[in-house]
Amino acid sequence: MIRFVVGPDGTIVPDVEETLPGRGLWLTADPALVEKAVAKGLFAKAARRSVRTPADLGAQVSGLLRRRCLDLVGLARRGGQAVAGFEKVAAALRAKAIGTRSGIGLRLEASDGAADGRSKLDALSPGIPVVDIFDRGELGMALGRDDAVHAVVGAGPLVQRLRREADRLRALSKGR
Repeated sequence: MIRFVVGPDGTIVPDVEETLPGRGLWLTADPALVEKAVAKGLFAKAARRSVRTPADLGAQVSGLLRRRCLDLVGLARRGGQAVAGFEKVAAALRAKAIGTRSGIGLRLEASDGAADGRSKLDALSPGIPVVDIFDRGELGMALGRDDAVHAVVGAGPLVQRLRREADRLRALSKGR
């Protein structure tokens, strides 16, 4: 679900962090539903007032969710909960730990990465969810590198937030 609020100027604003003040207007993370809500004026009906809806609302939501996911990946790296690079990822998967922290919660794979490296890591990580919706440049920027194809994030509350945001982004991008 994606939360929207009516801004002070009467414009519909996506609230992907779910922290903005005001009554929330919720939509399922589906691009067709967002487009339908914009086309049929459903935000105004739900808000019970006249509102302005940006024409690129779906793109705004996708951009905000993408940024939020990558910010969480960067936070995991800065907190020592993420490693990148094939050899480091393979070592973490074998040890089932990142540094002194036990447990691997999520594997990140660049959408434009080669299939052979990914298949080798698949064999080392049965049951570990994989997020592959970012390209190598985006992953690299979030992980403080030029580019990154493979990364893992340790288990914990941060990875749960990252999985939730990635699932919402994947659902919203599904129809595009």
